[in-house]
Amino acid sequence: MGENEMSVFGVPEAEEEIYRHFLRNPGTRTDDLHLLLHSRPGETRARIARLQKLGLLHTEDTERRIFPADPEVALARLVDVRLAALHQELQRVTRSRHVIDGLRAEQGARSPHPQGIEQLEGLAQIRNRIDDLAFFARDEILSVEPYARLSAENIARSRPLDLRCLRRGVRIRNVVSSTALQDPPTAAYLRELAEHGAAIRVTPDTTERLLVYDRRAALVPLDPRDTARGALLAHRSGLVSNIISLFERIWDQADDLSRAVGGAESGEGTAGPRPSGIERRVLVSMCTVGKDEAGARELGVSVRTYRRHVADLMQTLGAASRAQAALLARERGWI
Repeated sequence: MGENEMSVFGVPEAEEEIYRHFLRNPGTRTDDLHLLLHSRPGETRARIARLQKLGLLHTEDTERRIFPADPEVALARLVDVRLAALHQELQRVTRSRHVIDGLRAEQGARSPHPQGIEQLEGLAQIRNRIDDLAFFARDEILSVEPYARLSAENIARSRPLDLRCLRRGVRIRNVVSSTALQDPPTAAYLRELAEHGAAIRVTPDTTERLLVYDRRAALVPLDPRDTARGALLAHRSGLVSNIISLFERIWDQADDLSRAVGGAESGEGTAGPRPSGIERRVLVSMCTVGKDEAGARELGVSVRTYRRHVADLMQTLGAASRAQAALLARERGWI
């Protein structure tokens, strides 16, 4: 053990020197110890008292002779004390997110948008706010982004934030345009995100653009066709809930990235449109569930909606019965 190595355990150099003295001279008295240490008597007594409290020194007889604790036992005790302190500090840090929420509330109270809606102007301000929201996201990020392709600059900017979120355990659910799969760099980036745990679906016909962070903040453009015009950032629970409902509808109708990529690579897209996510779930339900009521309950939709999906699928497949529809869907690789 080198000089002052015990500082990592919260033992300052002066106290470590006293402990080392008793390791070399066990059972000695403290009468003249302050002279050896070149300190005042009161300081030396206070340091010895703290070392006794830490369990590094102890008195064994009425002559008040002091003995050191065995170094291995003493350091094991100090390690436990230090780890306990670090654990408490870590808990305080992980619980500190409410401080950010409180500061945000203060910011909102003094901002010119007290109704919980903030207008962002310019791409730079929008990007900075997106970076901020993604950095502090704790649970989930939802997005619908109907871009045709991502530039190399966009991918380079997005990758560190996206992968950092996924490494921290943030769930990412993203709906993109099927057109984006025709651009090799964009398709490769989407596959990379999926490999790291992102849930990505593809849709052919959405023009919506939205981002939702932790179901608390939602970002939508002023004009979906021209994002440069600015965006609105909503914090009010009612507005955010409506935007989440819109996302869920788009999500249910979208196709999984793996199926979309597989279909594009095998040329299946030329045989006609593939079923959406909800339609595929209806097809599976038709094959596994007997009654419409049970199928609707399993999918979380009304019986009327379930039956409408069944009728549309039978018409699309050219089937005269549900059994034939299921058979034709299997032949096309839809289920």
